[in-house]
Amino acid sequence: MPTAHPPVPAAILTRLNAICLGLPEAYEETAWTGVRWMVAKKNFAHAVRIENGWPPAYAEAAGTAGPVTVVTFRLPAMRVNAPKFARAPFFRPVWFVNIAGLLLAEDSDWDEVADLIADSYRVLAPKKLAALLDC
Repeated sequence: MPTAHPPVPAAILTRLNAICLGLPEAYEETAWTGVRWMVAKKNFAHAVRIENGWPPAYAEAAGTAGPVTVVTFRLPAMRVNAPKFARAPFFRPVWFVNIAGLLLAEDSDWDEVADLIADSYRVLAPKKLAALLDC
């Protein structure tokens, strides 16, 4: 096991912060590994760097030993069960029934990433805050 957790690359972190911190009352936290974005103490996005098969739960879920950066998010149950989330670059961790993940790359569709994160926020944010996204 590595002695230090691999950091999320600065360029990816900058893009994710631009998306996540633009949501009402969202804030960033350092997680046990990587970075997570929260609203009302609920984690709506979590970015993790996988290297040399670590962290093993993420490496197994994503089907790669890395190096790669992934982001996990939550979606409404009907949406997360769509076939698209069962194939690369997406993956389905087993931690929650409504969780999905995405391997991030240079050619990632950042508009889609923003939409997925906004949907995750809607799932976990208090209703009054989630409603602000539709105004």
